[in-house]
Amino acid sequence: MTADPIRLLIVDDHQLFRQGVLQTLEREPDFQVVGQAASVAEAIQAAEETLPDVVLLDVMLPDGSGLDVLRVLRERVPYSRVLILTVAEQDDVLLRALEEGAHGYLLKGVTASDLVAAVRAVQAGEPTITPALAFRLLRLQAERQGRPQSGDGELTPRERQILERIGAGSTNREIAEALGISEKTVKHYVTNILQKLHLRNRVEAALVARGHGQKES
Repeated sequence: MTADPIRLLIVDDHQLFRQGVLQTLEREPDFQVVGQAASVAEAIQAAEETLPDVVLLDVMLPDGSGLDVLRVLRERVPYSRVLILTVAEQDDVLLRALEEGAHGYLLKGVTASDLVAAVRAVQAGEPTITPALAFRLLRLQAERQGRPQSGDGELTPRERQILERIGAGSTNREIAEALGISEKTVKHYVTNILQKLHLRNRVEAALVARGHGQKES
């Protein structure tokens, strides 16, 4: 039995850019673009009418901010996941987008393959962020909460191994199977990782892992 395609809504006020994204996404057999919008008002209406799985959303729109769209969709179409796709690199915009419930944040200029991978990751519930912004995000969160910036120097080799797999999007069960340990043991390691790195949740751990991997490459 064939799985239902991932239903997509593209929100950007530049028609040529929308068409480029549309062509990239429609090459994938498991993607279906169900709508396009060029403004806040159009985006909200299109999302309510089409109920997309994933919304690719620009922050800068002619009649307001994409963050306004994000806030409304969280209330009216909570089923939809939102992937920010923008040129905006400002720290306050990045933080607000994630605080308002964005599931991912990519900068325009991303490769077609990375965009496709990000859409699939967001649909699967995995946090996705441009690697260059990951450490900036964690630094900003640390500064706002008055805690030291996270690092991985305190982790044991096994904890680093598990952190890398969290960054790759593996579940606790998948990590347990890959490493030959119990799922309960993985949960224990994850708890230790969060405590040592002063992180609040698995999403932040994934961002640390991905940002660290980018830094080393």
